[in-house]
Amino acid sequence: MNKKRTEIDRLTILAGGGKTLFSEVGVRYVIPRYQRAYAWEEKEIEQLIDDICDDNDPKRDYYIGSLIVARRKVDDGVEYEVIDGQQRLTTIYLLLQCLLDEGYFSRGEVSVGEALSFDCRSKSNCTLAYIRSDAQKSEGKEELLDQSILLAVDIIKKKLAREFGDRVEDQKTFVDRLKHVVLYRIEVPEHTDLNRYFEIMNTRGEQLEQHDILKARLMNYLDDACEREAFARIWEACSDMTGYVQMHFSVEDREKLFVEQWSSLSSEDALRELCRGKRRSEGKSDGLDISKIIASKYKEEDEDGTQEERDAEARFESIIDFPYFLLHVLRVFCRVKRLSMDGAEELGSLLDDKCLLADYNKVIACGQMDGRPIKENKGGFAREFIQFLLRSRFLFDKFIIKRERVEGDQEGSWSLKELRVSKKSPRYVNTEFGYYRERGKEQKSLERNRECLMIQAALRVSYTSPKVMHWITRLLVWLLKNESECPKLTSEAERIAAEAVAENFFDQTLSEYSEYDIQEIQEYEFGDYAFGVGTPHIVFNYLDYLLWKKAKKKHKDFVFEFRNSVEHWYPQHPSDGSIEPWDERDVFGNLCIISRSVNSKFSNLSPASKMDTYRGMVQKGSLKLRKMGEIIDKLRKTEKPGVAAKLWRQSECAKHEEKMISLLCEAVQEAIEEE
Repeated sequence: MNKKRTEIDRLTILAGGGKTLFSEVGVRYVIPRYQRAYAWEEKEIEQLIDDICDDNDPKRDYYIGSLIVARRKVDDGVEYEVIDGQQRLTTIYLLLQCLLDEGYFSRGEVSVGEALSFDCRSKSNCTLAYIRSDAQKSEGKEELLDQSILLAVDIIKKKLAREFGDRVEDQKTFVDRLKHVVLYRIEVPEHTDLNRYFEIMNTRGEQLEQHDILKARLMNYLDDACEREAFARIWEACSDMTGYVQMHFSVEDREKLFVEQWSSLSSEDALRELCRGKRRSEGKSDGLDISKIIASKYKEEDEDGTQEERDAEARFESIIDFPYFLLHVLRVFCRVKRLSMDGAEELGSLLDDKCLLADYNKVIACGQMDGRPIKENKGGFAREFIQFLLRSRFLFDKFIIKRERVEGDQEGSWSLKELRVSKKSPRYVNTEFGYYRERGKEQKSLERNRECLMIQAALRVSYTSPKVMHWITRLLVWLLKNESECPKLTSEAERIAAEAVAENFFDQTLSEYSEYDIQEIQEYEFGDYAFGVGTPHIVFNYLDYLLWKKAKKKHKDFVFEFRNSVEHWYPQHPSDGSIEPWDERDVFGNLCIISRSVNSKFSNLSPASKMDTYRGMVQKGSLKLRKMGEIIDKLRKTEKPGVAAKLWRQSECAKHEEKMISLLCEAVQEAIEEE
């Protein structure tokens, strides 16, 4: 007989009609005796409250953790044994009681009740009853009470006082926010070995992540056990971002999924192909065991060189982790499949891993695929999505840059390689960007690979937060539609950068530009682009890419690094009194991008002094910085001795700026023509 599959319920701390997480009729939570006593202290408690307060969008769902429970059979309702999440659950319970005590809502308006208790911990239960009592705080009971719980109450009340005080509007905002704070209750299948499960969770030492819960939910949409197992194998392979996805499959699965020396995905339906194989769960229950979600990653078989290459995998570091990859894939899926949202708002502009479940829930609840609501065909969505996830991950590995560490290099270098197998031995080669039977294919492919790597690196160091790395989404969308035209991927990446420069520097989107607009920009006056430290980093990095592309041999040593400080070549506050003062210091011609460490060394020295003292840093810096250093060196040859400190005048700055702006304008114009 099949066991009951995992149940996953979405709960909010506050709900409509004065209900709370603890107001479900006939539902009780019991902390079992094998759990440790309540132990959260100030750091954990305040962090929980801060997380609730800090979200930028108060109306957006915020995932606060998971609650793993086992259902107990009782006569008067439902009793859940809390396997994991009891510290968070208890803190939420205490928070609600404190909000009642402090008048955030009146008694009777919100019910917390007696839905939480501790198994075989009389002190803890007595303390919960104590803080629920209107008459509470009577003296002489200290020895009967759990001091850890009382301390938590005190911490919560002091935190609320500091954050909100008597400001009713702020209090109301916080209470309203609780209506969007989500906790997922995950019920383990019947007959689960709870001791074994608790052991696994305790060893892991952390809550289930949102992507773990998402995996379980999508798997639950599939009725067939073999399909669920195939789903799990593909998901686990894709979730390991430490190497190439091919290396995370078994030999048997790789033979089904990858062809042409592992350089291409099979044209057959990936999930269906996997399901054709021998059912690996043979002899086991059809039920989805939640413990599989947190199990260690699938280990490859020690065949065909896999074991030898496994050590080498660690040298590759993905530029994003798996939750963010899932956010990208969802957006790519919506665009490629042309999903409509049935009147619902589109997904948020930011890629926020805290909103992973909320984003997927929105698509499943409101999305329409092939003219049919997804919520009416969740199984079909899960089947399509897992195949789409695999394809996206394969293209991501092949065409999106990584960090590669070789021979003890701790920082690593930018890498754009694909995985191939020859004589059963996996190897990494530069991703091919050549056309079939193209003359000089190998050399042209190498050049295109380098250009694609460099423009992606420029984008990567410009958008340092994973929340704003939308360029990855755009490139994946393009690849899924145009993989056969992959040599043109560089042009698409260049276009993304040009669009960012046009919109954030020249203040117009590409689609708004006309020939007249470009001419107007090219006829600008010195000082029109005086944004100072507010100049977007993509402008500097894209300019460096253009300078590199125009003179690759000269700048063959140049690499994109995380240069996060905008430097004034003529300093804002000169320390050298011999420098002739001039006002236009925030103009683009006087700026470049450098690392924070270099910025501290440059300090307020004159341009000439910077060259004298830190020449090596200048010559290894951004290409715009190198250009300004070259101008200083050229002027030294024509100026009289003793005027070195005055070498960087407004006139030289203006000439340099005109050349740089002209180069950016040309790139924007090319992007417009390719529209």
